[in-house]
Amino acid sequence: MSSLDQNPERQLDSITLDKVFTDKTSTKDTKRPQLQAVLNHVRAGDTLFVHSMDRLARNVVDMLRLVREMNERGVSVQFVKENMSFIAGNDDPRSMLMFTMLSAFTQFERSLIKERQREGIALAKAKGVYKGRKPALNSEKLAKPREQAAAGANKAGEGVWDKPRNPLSIHPIRRAGAGAWPGGS
Repeated sequence: MSSLDQNPERQLDSITLDKVFTDKTSTKDTKRPQLQAVLNHVRAGDTLFVHSMDRLARNVVDMLRLVREMNERGVSVQFVKENMSFIAGNDDPRSMLMFTMLSAFTQFERSLIKERQREGIALAKAKGVYKGRKPALNSEKLAKPREQAAAGANKAGEGVWDKPRNPLSIHPIRRAGAGAWPGGS
Protein backbone atom coordinates (compact mmCIF):
# COMPACT_ATOMS: atom_id res chain seq x y z
CA MET A 1 0.00 0.00 0.00
CA SER A 2 1.22 3.45 -0.73
CA SER A 3 -0.40 5.14 2.27
CA LEU A 4 -1.25 4.30 5.86
CA ASP A 5 -4.95 5.08 5.44
CA GLN A 6 -5.52 2.39 2.82
CA ASN A 7 -7.36 -0.71 4.01
CA PRO A 8 -5.84 -4.07 3.06
CA GLU A 9 -9.00 -6.00 3.96
CA ARG A 10 -10.62 -5.30 0.59
CA GLN A 11 -7.57 -6.76 -1.09
CA LEU A 12 -7.94 -10.13 0.62
CA ASP A 13 -11.67 -10.62 0.29
CA SER A 14 -12.58 -14.31 -0.26
CA ILE A 15 -8.98 -15.56 -0.56
CA THR A 16 -7.67 -18.13 1.91
CA LEU A 17 -3.97 -17.56 2.59
CA ASP A 18 -1.25 -19.23 4.61
CA LYS A 19 0.79 -16.09 5.21
CA VAL A 20 0.29 -12.41 4.46
CA PHE A 21 2.92 -9.72 3.78
CA THR A 22 2.18 -5.97 3.69
CA ASP A 23 4.27 -2.95 2.88
CA LYS A 24 2.77 0.42 3.70
CA THR A 25 5.00 2.29 1.33
CA SER A 26 5.18 3.24 -2.32
CA THR A 27 5.79 0.53 -4.88
CA LYS A 28 8.15 2.80 -6.82
CA ASP A 29 11.06 0.45 -6.14
CA THR A 30 11.62 -3.11 -4.98
CA LYS A 31 13.62 -2.27 -1.85
CA ARG A 32 10.58 -2.70 0.40
CA PRO A 33 10.96 -4.76 3.58
CA GLN A 34 7.90 -6.96 3.15
CA LEU A 35 8.48 -7.50 -0.57
CA GLN A 36 11.99 -8.69 0.25
CA ALA A 37 10.54 -10.88 3.03
CA VAL A 38 8.05 -12.53 0.67
CA LEU A 39 10.74 -13.09 -1.96
CA ASN A 40 12.87 -14.83 0.69
CA HIS A 41 9.89 -16.80 2.01
CA VAL A 42 8.35 -18.30 -1.14
CA ARG A 43 9.58 -21.61 -2.48
CA ALA A 44 8.83 -23.94 -5.38
CA GLY A 45 5.17 -24.95 -5.46
CA ASP A 46 3.93 -21.76 -3.74
CA THR A 47 1.54 -19.28 -5.29
CA LEU A 48 2.02 -15.59 -4.60
CA PHE A 49 -1.26 -13.66 -4.67
CA VAL A 50 -0.95 -9.95 -5.36
CA HIS A 51 -4.07 -7.79 -5.19
CA SER A 52 -3.18 -5.81 -8.31
CA MET A 53 -0.16 -5.32 -10.53
CA ASP A 54 0.55 -1.84 -9.23
CA ARG A 55 0.97 -3.31 -5.73
CA LEU A 56 3.95 -5.39 -6.88
CA ALA A 57 5.87 -2.82 -8.94
CA ARG A 58 5.34 0.43 -10.82
CA ASN A 59 7.68 -0.04 -13.76
CA VAL A 60 7.88 -2.57 -16.54
CA VAL A 61 11.43 -3.71 -15.85
CA ASP A 62 10.81 -4.52 -12.16
CA MET A 63 7.43 -6.12 -12.84
CA LEU A 64 8.71 -8.46 -15.55
CA ARG A 65 11.86 -9.31 -13.59
CA LEU A 66 10.00 -10.15 -10.37
CA VAL A 67 7.49 -12.44 -12.09
CA ARG A 68 10.18 -14.09 -14.23
CA GLU A 69 12.46 -14.72 -11.24
CA MET A 70 9.64 -16.21 -9.18
CA ASN A 71 8.52 -18.45 -12.05
CA GLU A 72 12.13 -19.61 -12.52
CA ARG A 73 12.14 -20.59 -8.83
CA GLY A 74 8.94 -22.61 -9.32
CA VAL A 75 6.67 -19.99 -7.72
CA SER A 76 3.42 -19.08 -9.48
CA VAL A 77 2.11 -15.50 -9.38
CA GLN A 78 -1.60 -14.61 -9.36
CA PHE A 79 -2.78 -11.01 -9.85
CA VAL A 80 -6.27 -11.00 -8.35
CA LYS A 81 -7.71 -7.75 -9.73
CA GLU A 82 -6.45 -8.35 -13.26
CA ASN A 83 -7.31 -12.08 -13.09
CA MET A 84 -3.91 -12.99 -14.51
CA SER A 85 -1.85 -16.01 -13.52
CA PHE A 86 1.74 -16.79 -14.30
CA ILE A 87 2.24 -20.45 -13.54
CA ALA A 88 5.80 -21.67 -13.13
CA GLY A 89 6.85 -23.66 -16.20
CA ASN A 90 3.92 -22.46 -18.34
CA ASP A 91 5.03 -19.75 -20.77
CA ASP A 92 2.05 -18.25 -22.60
CA PRO A 93 3.14 -15.58 -25.10
CA ARG A 94 -0.33 -13.94 -25.16
CA SER A 95 -0.42 -13.60 -21.38
CA MET A 96 3.09 -12.18 -21.38
CA LEU A 97 2.15 -9.63 -24.06
CA MET A 98 -0.90 -8.51 -22.06
CA PHE A 99 1.16 -8.43 -18.86
CA THR A 100 3.85 -6.29 -20.50
CA MET A 101 1.25 -3.86 -21.86
CA LEU A 102 -0.53 -3.56 -18.51
CA SER A 103 2.82 -3.05 -16.79
CA ALA A 104 3.58 -0.23 -19.22
CA PHE A 105 0.24 1.41 -18.38
CA THR A 106 1.05 1.13 -14.67
CA GLN A 107 4.41 2.82 -15.26
CA PHE A 108 2.75 5.50 -17.41
CA GLU A 109 0.15 6.17 -14.70
CA ARG A 110 2.87 6.68 -12.08
CA SER A 111 4.70 9.08 -14.41
CA LEU A 112 1.54 11.15 -14.87
CA ILE A 113 0.94 11.29 -11.12
CA LYS A 114 4.50 12.51 -10.50
CA GLU A 115 4.19 15.09 -13.30
CA ARG A 116 0.95 16.49 -11.84
CA GLN A 117 2.54 16.57 -8.41
CA ARG A 118 5.55 18.54 -9.67
CA GLU A 119 3.26 20.99 -11.48
CA GLY A 120 1.16 21.50 -8.34
CA ILE A 121 4.23 22.10 -6.19
CA ALA A 122 5.63 24.59 -8.71
CA LEU A 123 2.34 26.54 -8.70
CA ALA A 124 2.17 26.51 -4.89
CA LYS A 125 5.78 27.74 -4.66
CA ALA A 126 5.03 30.54 -7.14
CA LYS A 127 2.10 31.64 -4.95
CA GLY A 128 4.26 31.38 -1.82
CA VAL A 129 2.02 28.82 -0.16
CA TYR A 130 4.21 25.72 -0.49
CA LYS A 131 5.67 24.83 2.86
CA GLY A 132 7.02 21.41 1.95
CA ARG A 133 6.72 18.20 3.84
CA LYS A 134 6.48 18.26 7.61
CA PRO A 135 9.65 16.98 9.30
CA ALA A 136 9.34 13.27 10.09
CA LEU A 137 11.41 13.63 13.26
CA ASN A 138 11.25 16.29 15.95
CA SER A 139 13.30 16.84 19.09
CA GLU A 140 10.93 14.69 21.19
CA LYS A 141 11.21 11.71 18.85
CA LEU A 142 14.99 12.03 18.71
CA ALA A 143 15.56 12.46 22.48
CA LYS A 144 15.45 8.77 23.49
CA PRO A 145 17.64 7.44 20.64
CA ARG A 146 20.16 10.22 21.28
CA GLU A 147 20.27 9.36 24.99
CA GLN A 148 20.73 5.66 24.22
CA ALA A 149 23.41 6.39 21.64
CA ALA A 150 25.22 8.68 24.08
CA ALA A 151 25.08 5.87 26.64
CA GLY A 152 26.85 3.59 24.15
CA ALA A 153 23.89 1.56 22.84
CA ASN A 154 24.50 -0.42 19.68
CA LYS A 155 22.28 1.44 17.16
CA ALA A 156 21.85 -1.49 14.78
CA GLY A 157 21.62 -4.37 17.22
CA GLU A 158 19.33 -2.93 19.87
CA GLY A 159 16.66 -1.48 17.61
CA VAL A 160 17.27 2.09 18.77
CA TRP A 161 16.77 3.50 15.27
CA ASP A 162 14.30 0.93 13.91
CA LYS A 163 10.92 2.09 12.69
CA PRO A 164 7.91 0.05 13.81
CA ARG A 165 6.51 -2.17 11.08
CA ASN A 166 2.83 -2.82 10.45
CA PRO A 167 2.42 -6.46 9.37
CA LEU A 168 -0.86 -6.50 7.44
CA SER A 169 -1.32 -7.66 3.86
CA ILE A 170 -0.22 -6.97 0.37
CA HIS A 171 1.87 -9.78 -0.99
CA PRO A 172 -0.04 -12.83 0.19
CA ILE A 173 0.98 -16.35 -0.67
CA ARG A 174 -0.60 -19.77 -0.49
CA ARG A 175 1.31 -23.01 -0.27
CA ALA A 176 0.53 -25.78 -2.72
CA GLY A 177 -2.28 -28.01 -1.43
CA ALA A 178 -3.59 -25.34 0.98
CA GLY A 179 -7.17 -25.40 -0.26
CA ALA A 180 -9.30 -24.30 -3.16
CA TRP A 181 -8.17 -21.54 -5.49
CA PRO A 182 -10.33 -18.44 -5.71
CA GLY A 183 -12.89 -18.94 -8.43
CA GLY A 184 -12.08 -22.60 -9.03
CA SER A 185 -10.19 -25.65 -7.91
